[in-house]
Amino acid sequence: MTPGINAATKAGIAHTIHEYEHDPATDNYGAEAAEKTGANPNQVFKTLVVAIDNKELVVGVVPVSAMLSMKLIAKAAGGKKAAMADPQAVQRSTGYVLGGVSPLGQKKRLRTFVDNSADQFDTIFVSAGRRGLEIELAATDLAKLTRAEFTPLQQE
Repeated sequence: MTPGINAATKAGIAHTIHEYEHDPATDNYGAEAAEKTGANPNQVFKTLVVAIDNKELVVGVVPVSAMLSMKLIAKAAGGKKAAMADPQAVQRSTGYVLGGVSPLGQKKRLRTFVDNSADQFDTIFVSAGRRGLEIELAATDLAKLTRAEFTPLQQE
């Protein structure tokens, strides 16, 4: 069990765990998750941590088939500029390793924004807190647990 799975379980949220053999040679964790779970890549979401105006870390949750727009996440967070966060800062604040960062059960709860394309699916997949482990749940439940806002986040 991971803190992400524990958070969903404790909240009584309906979810399904998908475990697969992670290939250590892979650096595209989201694409690997979609391929190995057999899920639609538009339904598997990656969790990206960005720094807003070099001050605040926030989470962007976007489909693995898309790129996160730095402009859109900065705007959603009320900032001017966004950049990918330093990997050490990500691990310190979330408690998760890169490629296994879950939007759920983070050590320090970061403000979270979910791409509005999540609305088109009954359930979405996000990292459950380690490489090779996904949690499938309703996007509305993810938003409830993380206090996330739905907003456009995909790069054109």
